[in-house]
Amino acid sequence: MQNEALIRLSVFLGLFALFALIEAYAPRRARVQPRGKRWLTNWSIVIISTLALRALAFGLPLLAVGAAIDAEAQGWGLFNAVALPYWVEVVVAILLLDLAIWTQHLVTHKVPLLWRLHRVHHADRDVDVTTAIRFHPVEIALSMLLKIGLVYLLGLPALAVILFEIILNGTAMFNHSNLKLPVGIEAVLRRFLVTPDMHRVHHSIHRDEHDSNYGFALSIWDRIFGTYIPQPRGGHDGMTTGLQWQDERPAKLGWSLWLPFRRK
Repeated sequence: MQNEALIRLSVFLGLFALFALIEAYAPRRARVQPRGKRWLTNWSIVIISTLALRALAFGLPLLAVGAAIDAEAQGWGLFNAVALPYWVEVVVAILLLDLAIWTQHLVTHKVPLLWRLHRVHHADRDVDVTTAIRFHPVEIALSMLLKIGLVYLLGLPALAVILFEIILNGTAMFNHSNLKLPVGIEAVLRRFLVTPDMHRVHHSIHRDEHDSNYGFALSIWDRIFGTYIPQPRGGHDGMTTGLQWQDERPAKLGWSLWLPFRRK
């Protein structure tokens, strides 16, 4: 769709700058590692992941949005076989995509091979806005393949796919950011959205805590499926985030990219 990539990039950069600025002046937790080297590594990872998706596009000319347009043109998928008001299709499609990402996230914690990829994200010793973009390129490529398959299977509207990608990026940066929200506002927000305090529990070094709170946008899925933990056992100031066996190496680009292929 026209200007879709530019719109998504503009929203992404704008929200990143906003959350980075707020967490710099009102951080929830003190940093464990210097920001400069971590940020350089995390940004390098997302750039490599973006290039990986561009390479994937050579083999699969239609990524998620293109697949939605193609599915509509071909009449493929559930949504193209039923007659629903367009706005209903968009809302339901966004909900289904969010549930799919929640399910994918849970699976990456339960399947050992996928966990080896996903632990690159969890290895970050600090949780801030850049943690939201720290995903191994192979995991990003696999996630895109899942979305393409789901788009064709359900015949999701292209507008819903675009809106969901914007929402997913925005909420992921929000709930990974090192923000200190007022207690009352945070309590209301987490009834519907995944807040930074809620998602920080997921980055705990304790296995039971990081196997919880899988949501990126809506918080309802964890409540429905019984994977919701409201607070870390050590409190947000006393908890340790990251992986139990890590040291300073997660801030290094080469180490992070090679992490899934290490024995440990």
